[in-house]
Amino acid sequence: METPKALFSYRKHWAHRFGTAPFLPMSRAEMEMLGWDACDVILVTGDAYVDHPSFGMAIIGRLLEAQGFRVGIIAQPDWTSAEAFKVLGKPTLYFGVTGGNMDSMVNRYTSDRRLRSNDSYTPNGEGGKRPDRAAIVYSHRCREAYGDVPIVLGGIEGSLRRIAHYDYWSDKVRRSILIDAKADILLYGNAERAVVEVTHRIAKGKDIQTFDDVRGVVLVKDRVPDGWTEVSAEDMDTAEDGARPTPPNTVLRLPAYDQVAGDPESYARASRVLHRESNPGNARPLVQRHGTREVWLTPPPIPLETDEMDGVYDLTYARAPHPSYGEAKIPAWDMIRFSVTIMRGCFGGCSFCSITEHEGRIIQSRSEESILKEIEVVRDKTEGFTGIISDIGGPTANMYRMACKDKETEAVCRRPSCVYPDICKNLNTSHDSLIQLYRKARELPGIKKIMVASGVRYDLAIKSPTYVKELVKHHVGGYLKIAPEHTEDGPLSKMMKPGIGSYDRFKQLFDQAAREAKKEYYLIPYFIAAHPGTSDEDMMNLAIWLKKNNYRADQVQTFLPSPMSLSAAMYYSGANPLRPVRRGQSERVNAIKGLRQRRLHKAFLRYHDPENWPMLRDALKRMGRADLIGPSKNHLIPSWQPAGTGLKHGNSASGGSSGKPRDTGAAPAAQKFTTKGVWARPKAKPKAKGA
Repeated sequence: METPKALFSYRKHWAHRFGTAPFLPMSRAEMEMLGWDACDVILVTGDAYVDHPSFGMAIIGRLLEAQGFRVGIIAQPDWTSAEAFKVLGKPTLYFGVTGGNMDSMVNRYTSDRRLRSNDSYTPNGEGGKRPDRAAIVYSHRCREAYGDVPIVLGGIEGSLRRIAHYDYWSDKVRRSILIDAKADILLYGNAERAVVEVTHRIAKGKDIQTFDDVRGVVLVKDRVPDGWTEVSAEDMDTAEDGARPTPPNTVLRLPAYDQVAGDPESYARASRVLHRESNPGNARPLVQRHGTREVWLTPPPIPLETDEMDGVYDLTYARAPHPSYGEAKIPAWDMIRFSVTIMRGCFGGCSFCSITEHEGRIIQSRSEESILKEIEVVRDKTEGFTGIISDIGGPTANMYRMACKDKETEAVCRRPSCVYPDICKNLNTSHDSLIQLYRKARELPGIKKIMVASGVRYDLAIKSPTYVKELVKHHVGGYLKIAPEHTEDGPLSKMMKPGIGSYDRFKQLFDQAAREAKKEYYLIPYFIAAHPGTSDEDMMNLAIWLKKNNYRADQVQTFLPSPMSLSAAMYYSGANPLRPVRRGQSERVNAIKGLRQRRLHKAFLRYHDPENWPMLRDALKRMGRADLIGPSKNHLIPSWQPAGTGLKHGNSASGGSSGKPRDTGAAPAAQKFTTKGVWARPKAKPKAKGA
């Protein structure tokens, strides 16, 4: 990879003389107090404004402020007219638009396409404060407000919709969000480098159409520029797995929007190519025709160096919600205010997850000094702190400072995962740096406990029994969340997750460490129902495993095809993009689309709920497994039915969970399990007992 310009090496914009704002202004009155006559950049977001580095608009806003720009925030505006988008006046440079920390459709709807009643990123958790496809709607209103102001699209909603993508909620392939939003440019992935470069160029009056040398951006062009050689994506899946060198100024042509919208196999092909071109070391520009226009994607951004990561997280955040919210509670803030991010990225490559597509698979880690400094800031400045850091981690808990042993190998690798089907021999899996960080963190004065609540990658953890002991002895409360996702090889192979044997080995180490520490700790595994490649028999076997291990899921998740994920490609196309996609020769994947079957798969995860028993009895009889129905504790479900139960959805109950399905573009929601025995037929009149 080329050496990028250092993030904080730019000459500051003239407005740096105004200094640092206590909060980025959300009103004209605040601007006047700061001495501003205008904002240079106005960020429009679907989230409440919390000035903390766990919130995207705060990171981008404070980073641009550090570059000398005046940045204002319009948070959760009334989108029914353009008036709310004029509240800070006309920006001198551009509007920056994001749907928020989550894709707005994932945020607003369940996996059954039902409207959620609450929103964790809104004061008091109130629902309905952002529109469907928020980034598109906000962009249109910005254009109505000030038609001549450029619009820069960003955030995870834009990032995961940067090319033609399958949209689960409308059940069709939609165009690149850049075209539908009518924005001028889209920044994808971790966009610090791009947003700094783009902002300085716009400030110098440069034409946005010339920004195609900036990494991590998407532009709409009339045609492929002169001097570029086009190579069809169809030609890149060679026996060498596409590793052959290509000439400079080569752009890969993805199947066009019209083609992928009408041909699911072409969609799978485009998805495969996009994911194979995700390594900043060897990725090539991509182009996809949308009608008469060309959507042009530059290669992914170069990851931040440690000192740059430190600089981003050391900015002057107020570390609190904007004062305008008063005493209102913002659930997402309450969840993360005592947590500390230590790294970004994930090389796991789970096909249902959006982390790798957004943050990349190269781990970007902060220094010990920066992390320990932030813990002290939390201790000293965050209201309500009781001495417990609620989480220290990132997208995963234990990838801190892990990297490929050989930079040259890393630069040419096209593997979608460093740990599937096996852990790569070139991957450094040492947990020593993380163990050292844990020890230093818990030695800080005033710190009672450092919790690890992020998902532990257990197939990595078993490489370091010392780490598991350290984790259990010092950094676990009563439970530790972990994500085997399934027990059966069929669905696991489509998820790119390790076999259940890795989980079993981790559980052995975990339980042993708990016994040695004389602690009563439990693992909380969570699972996905109805993922592509999952059969009814797979879910039945998972239910049997759950029953055998005395696990009862209180909250479960049904697969939701997040935009641009490999699993979404499987769901839509029925083809497996993890393998070569060729006309008539692609590996087929069964997608669970019917509501009845999705409910059945969910019901197997909640085998213990009487509401699900009628559906499960019917299914087990149909599958030839009536032997799992009976009165003993060794049967999966009983043959009797408690009075007044099993009436949901007629005789085909879904066992609806009270909890939200996990959003795969963000941190997983906790799932509750109980191990209080099993259902047994009582001697007297039957009635439900237990959890």
